[in-house]
Amino acid sequence: MSNAVKNTAKSRNDSRYRGKGRHWATPPGLFSRLDAEFNFTVDPCATPKSAKCVKFYTEAENGLKQDWTRERVFMNPPYGAEIRAWISKARESADGGALVVGLLPAETDSDWWHEYIVGRAEVRYLRGRIRFLVYGDDGSVKWASPFRPSVVVVWSPRPLLDAKG
Repeated sequence: MSNAVKNTAKSRNDSRYRGKGRHWATPPGLFSRLDAEFNFTVDPCATPKSAKCVKFYTEAENGLKQDWTRERVFMNPPYGAEIRAWISKARESADGGALVVGLLPAETDSDWWHEYIVGRAEVRYLRGRIRFLVYGDDGSVKWASPFRPSVVVVWSPRPLLDAKG
């Protein structure tokens, strides 16, 4: 592999993991299989091009500030530094009664993985690397795979106990 090809791939992946490349859309086939099982109602981390549900929130609407507690959520969050906030929101929303399914990097060595996923959610390991649809700012669409493997994480609803409970 030439250095130019390696540098292009590294740049594309650096963007995904450093939060610069926010337009990595979930492959339709993977979403369809999950949606058939979970019947999603909202996609809180979307663009009009990448949205997987009729109801979705764009970056300007900030899905982190929306109430997910009565929803069946599918999220493919930005993989940059703010991923911790999305994972925390998923766990908090499940504690309040939401079902949340996330397509996430398999970062089993990260603090957020151990704080919000281990022992708190179901992890489904995916064979091979996912090929995401990548939307460029120039309107282009490409397929790309990240350097890290991906997983599907399912936070089941866990309603909070009432004051008497």
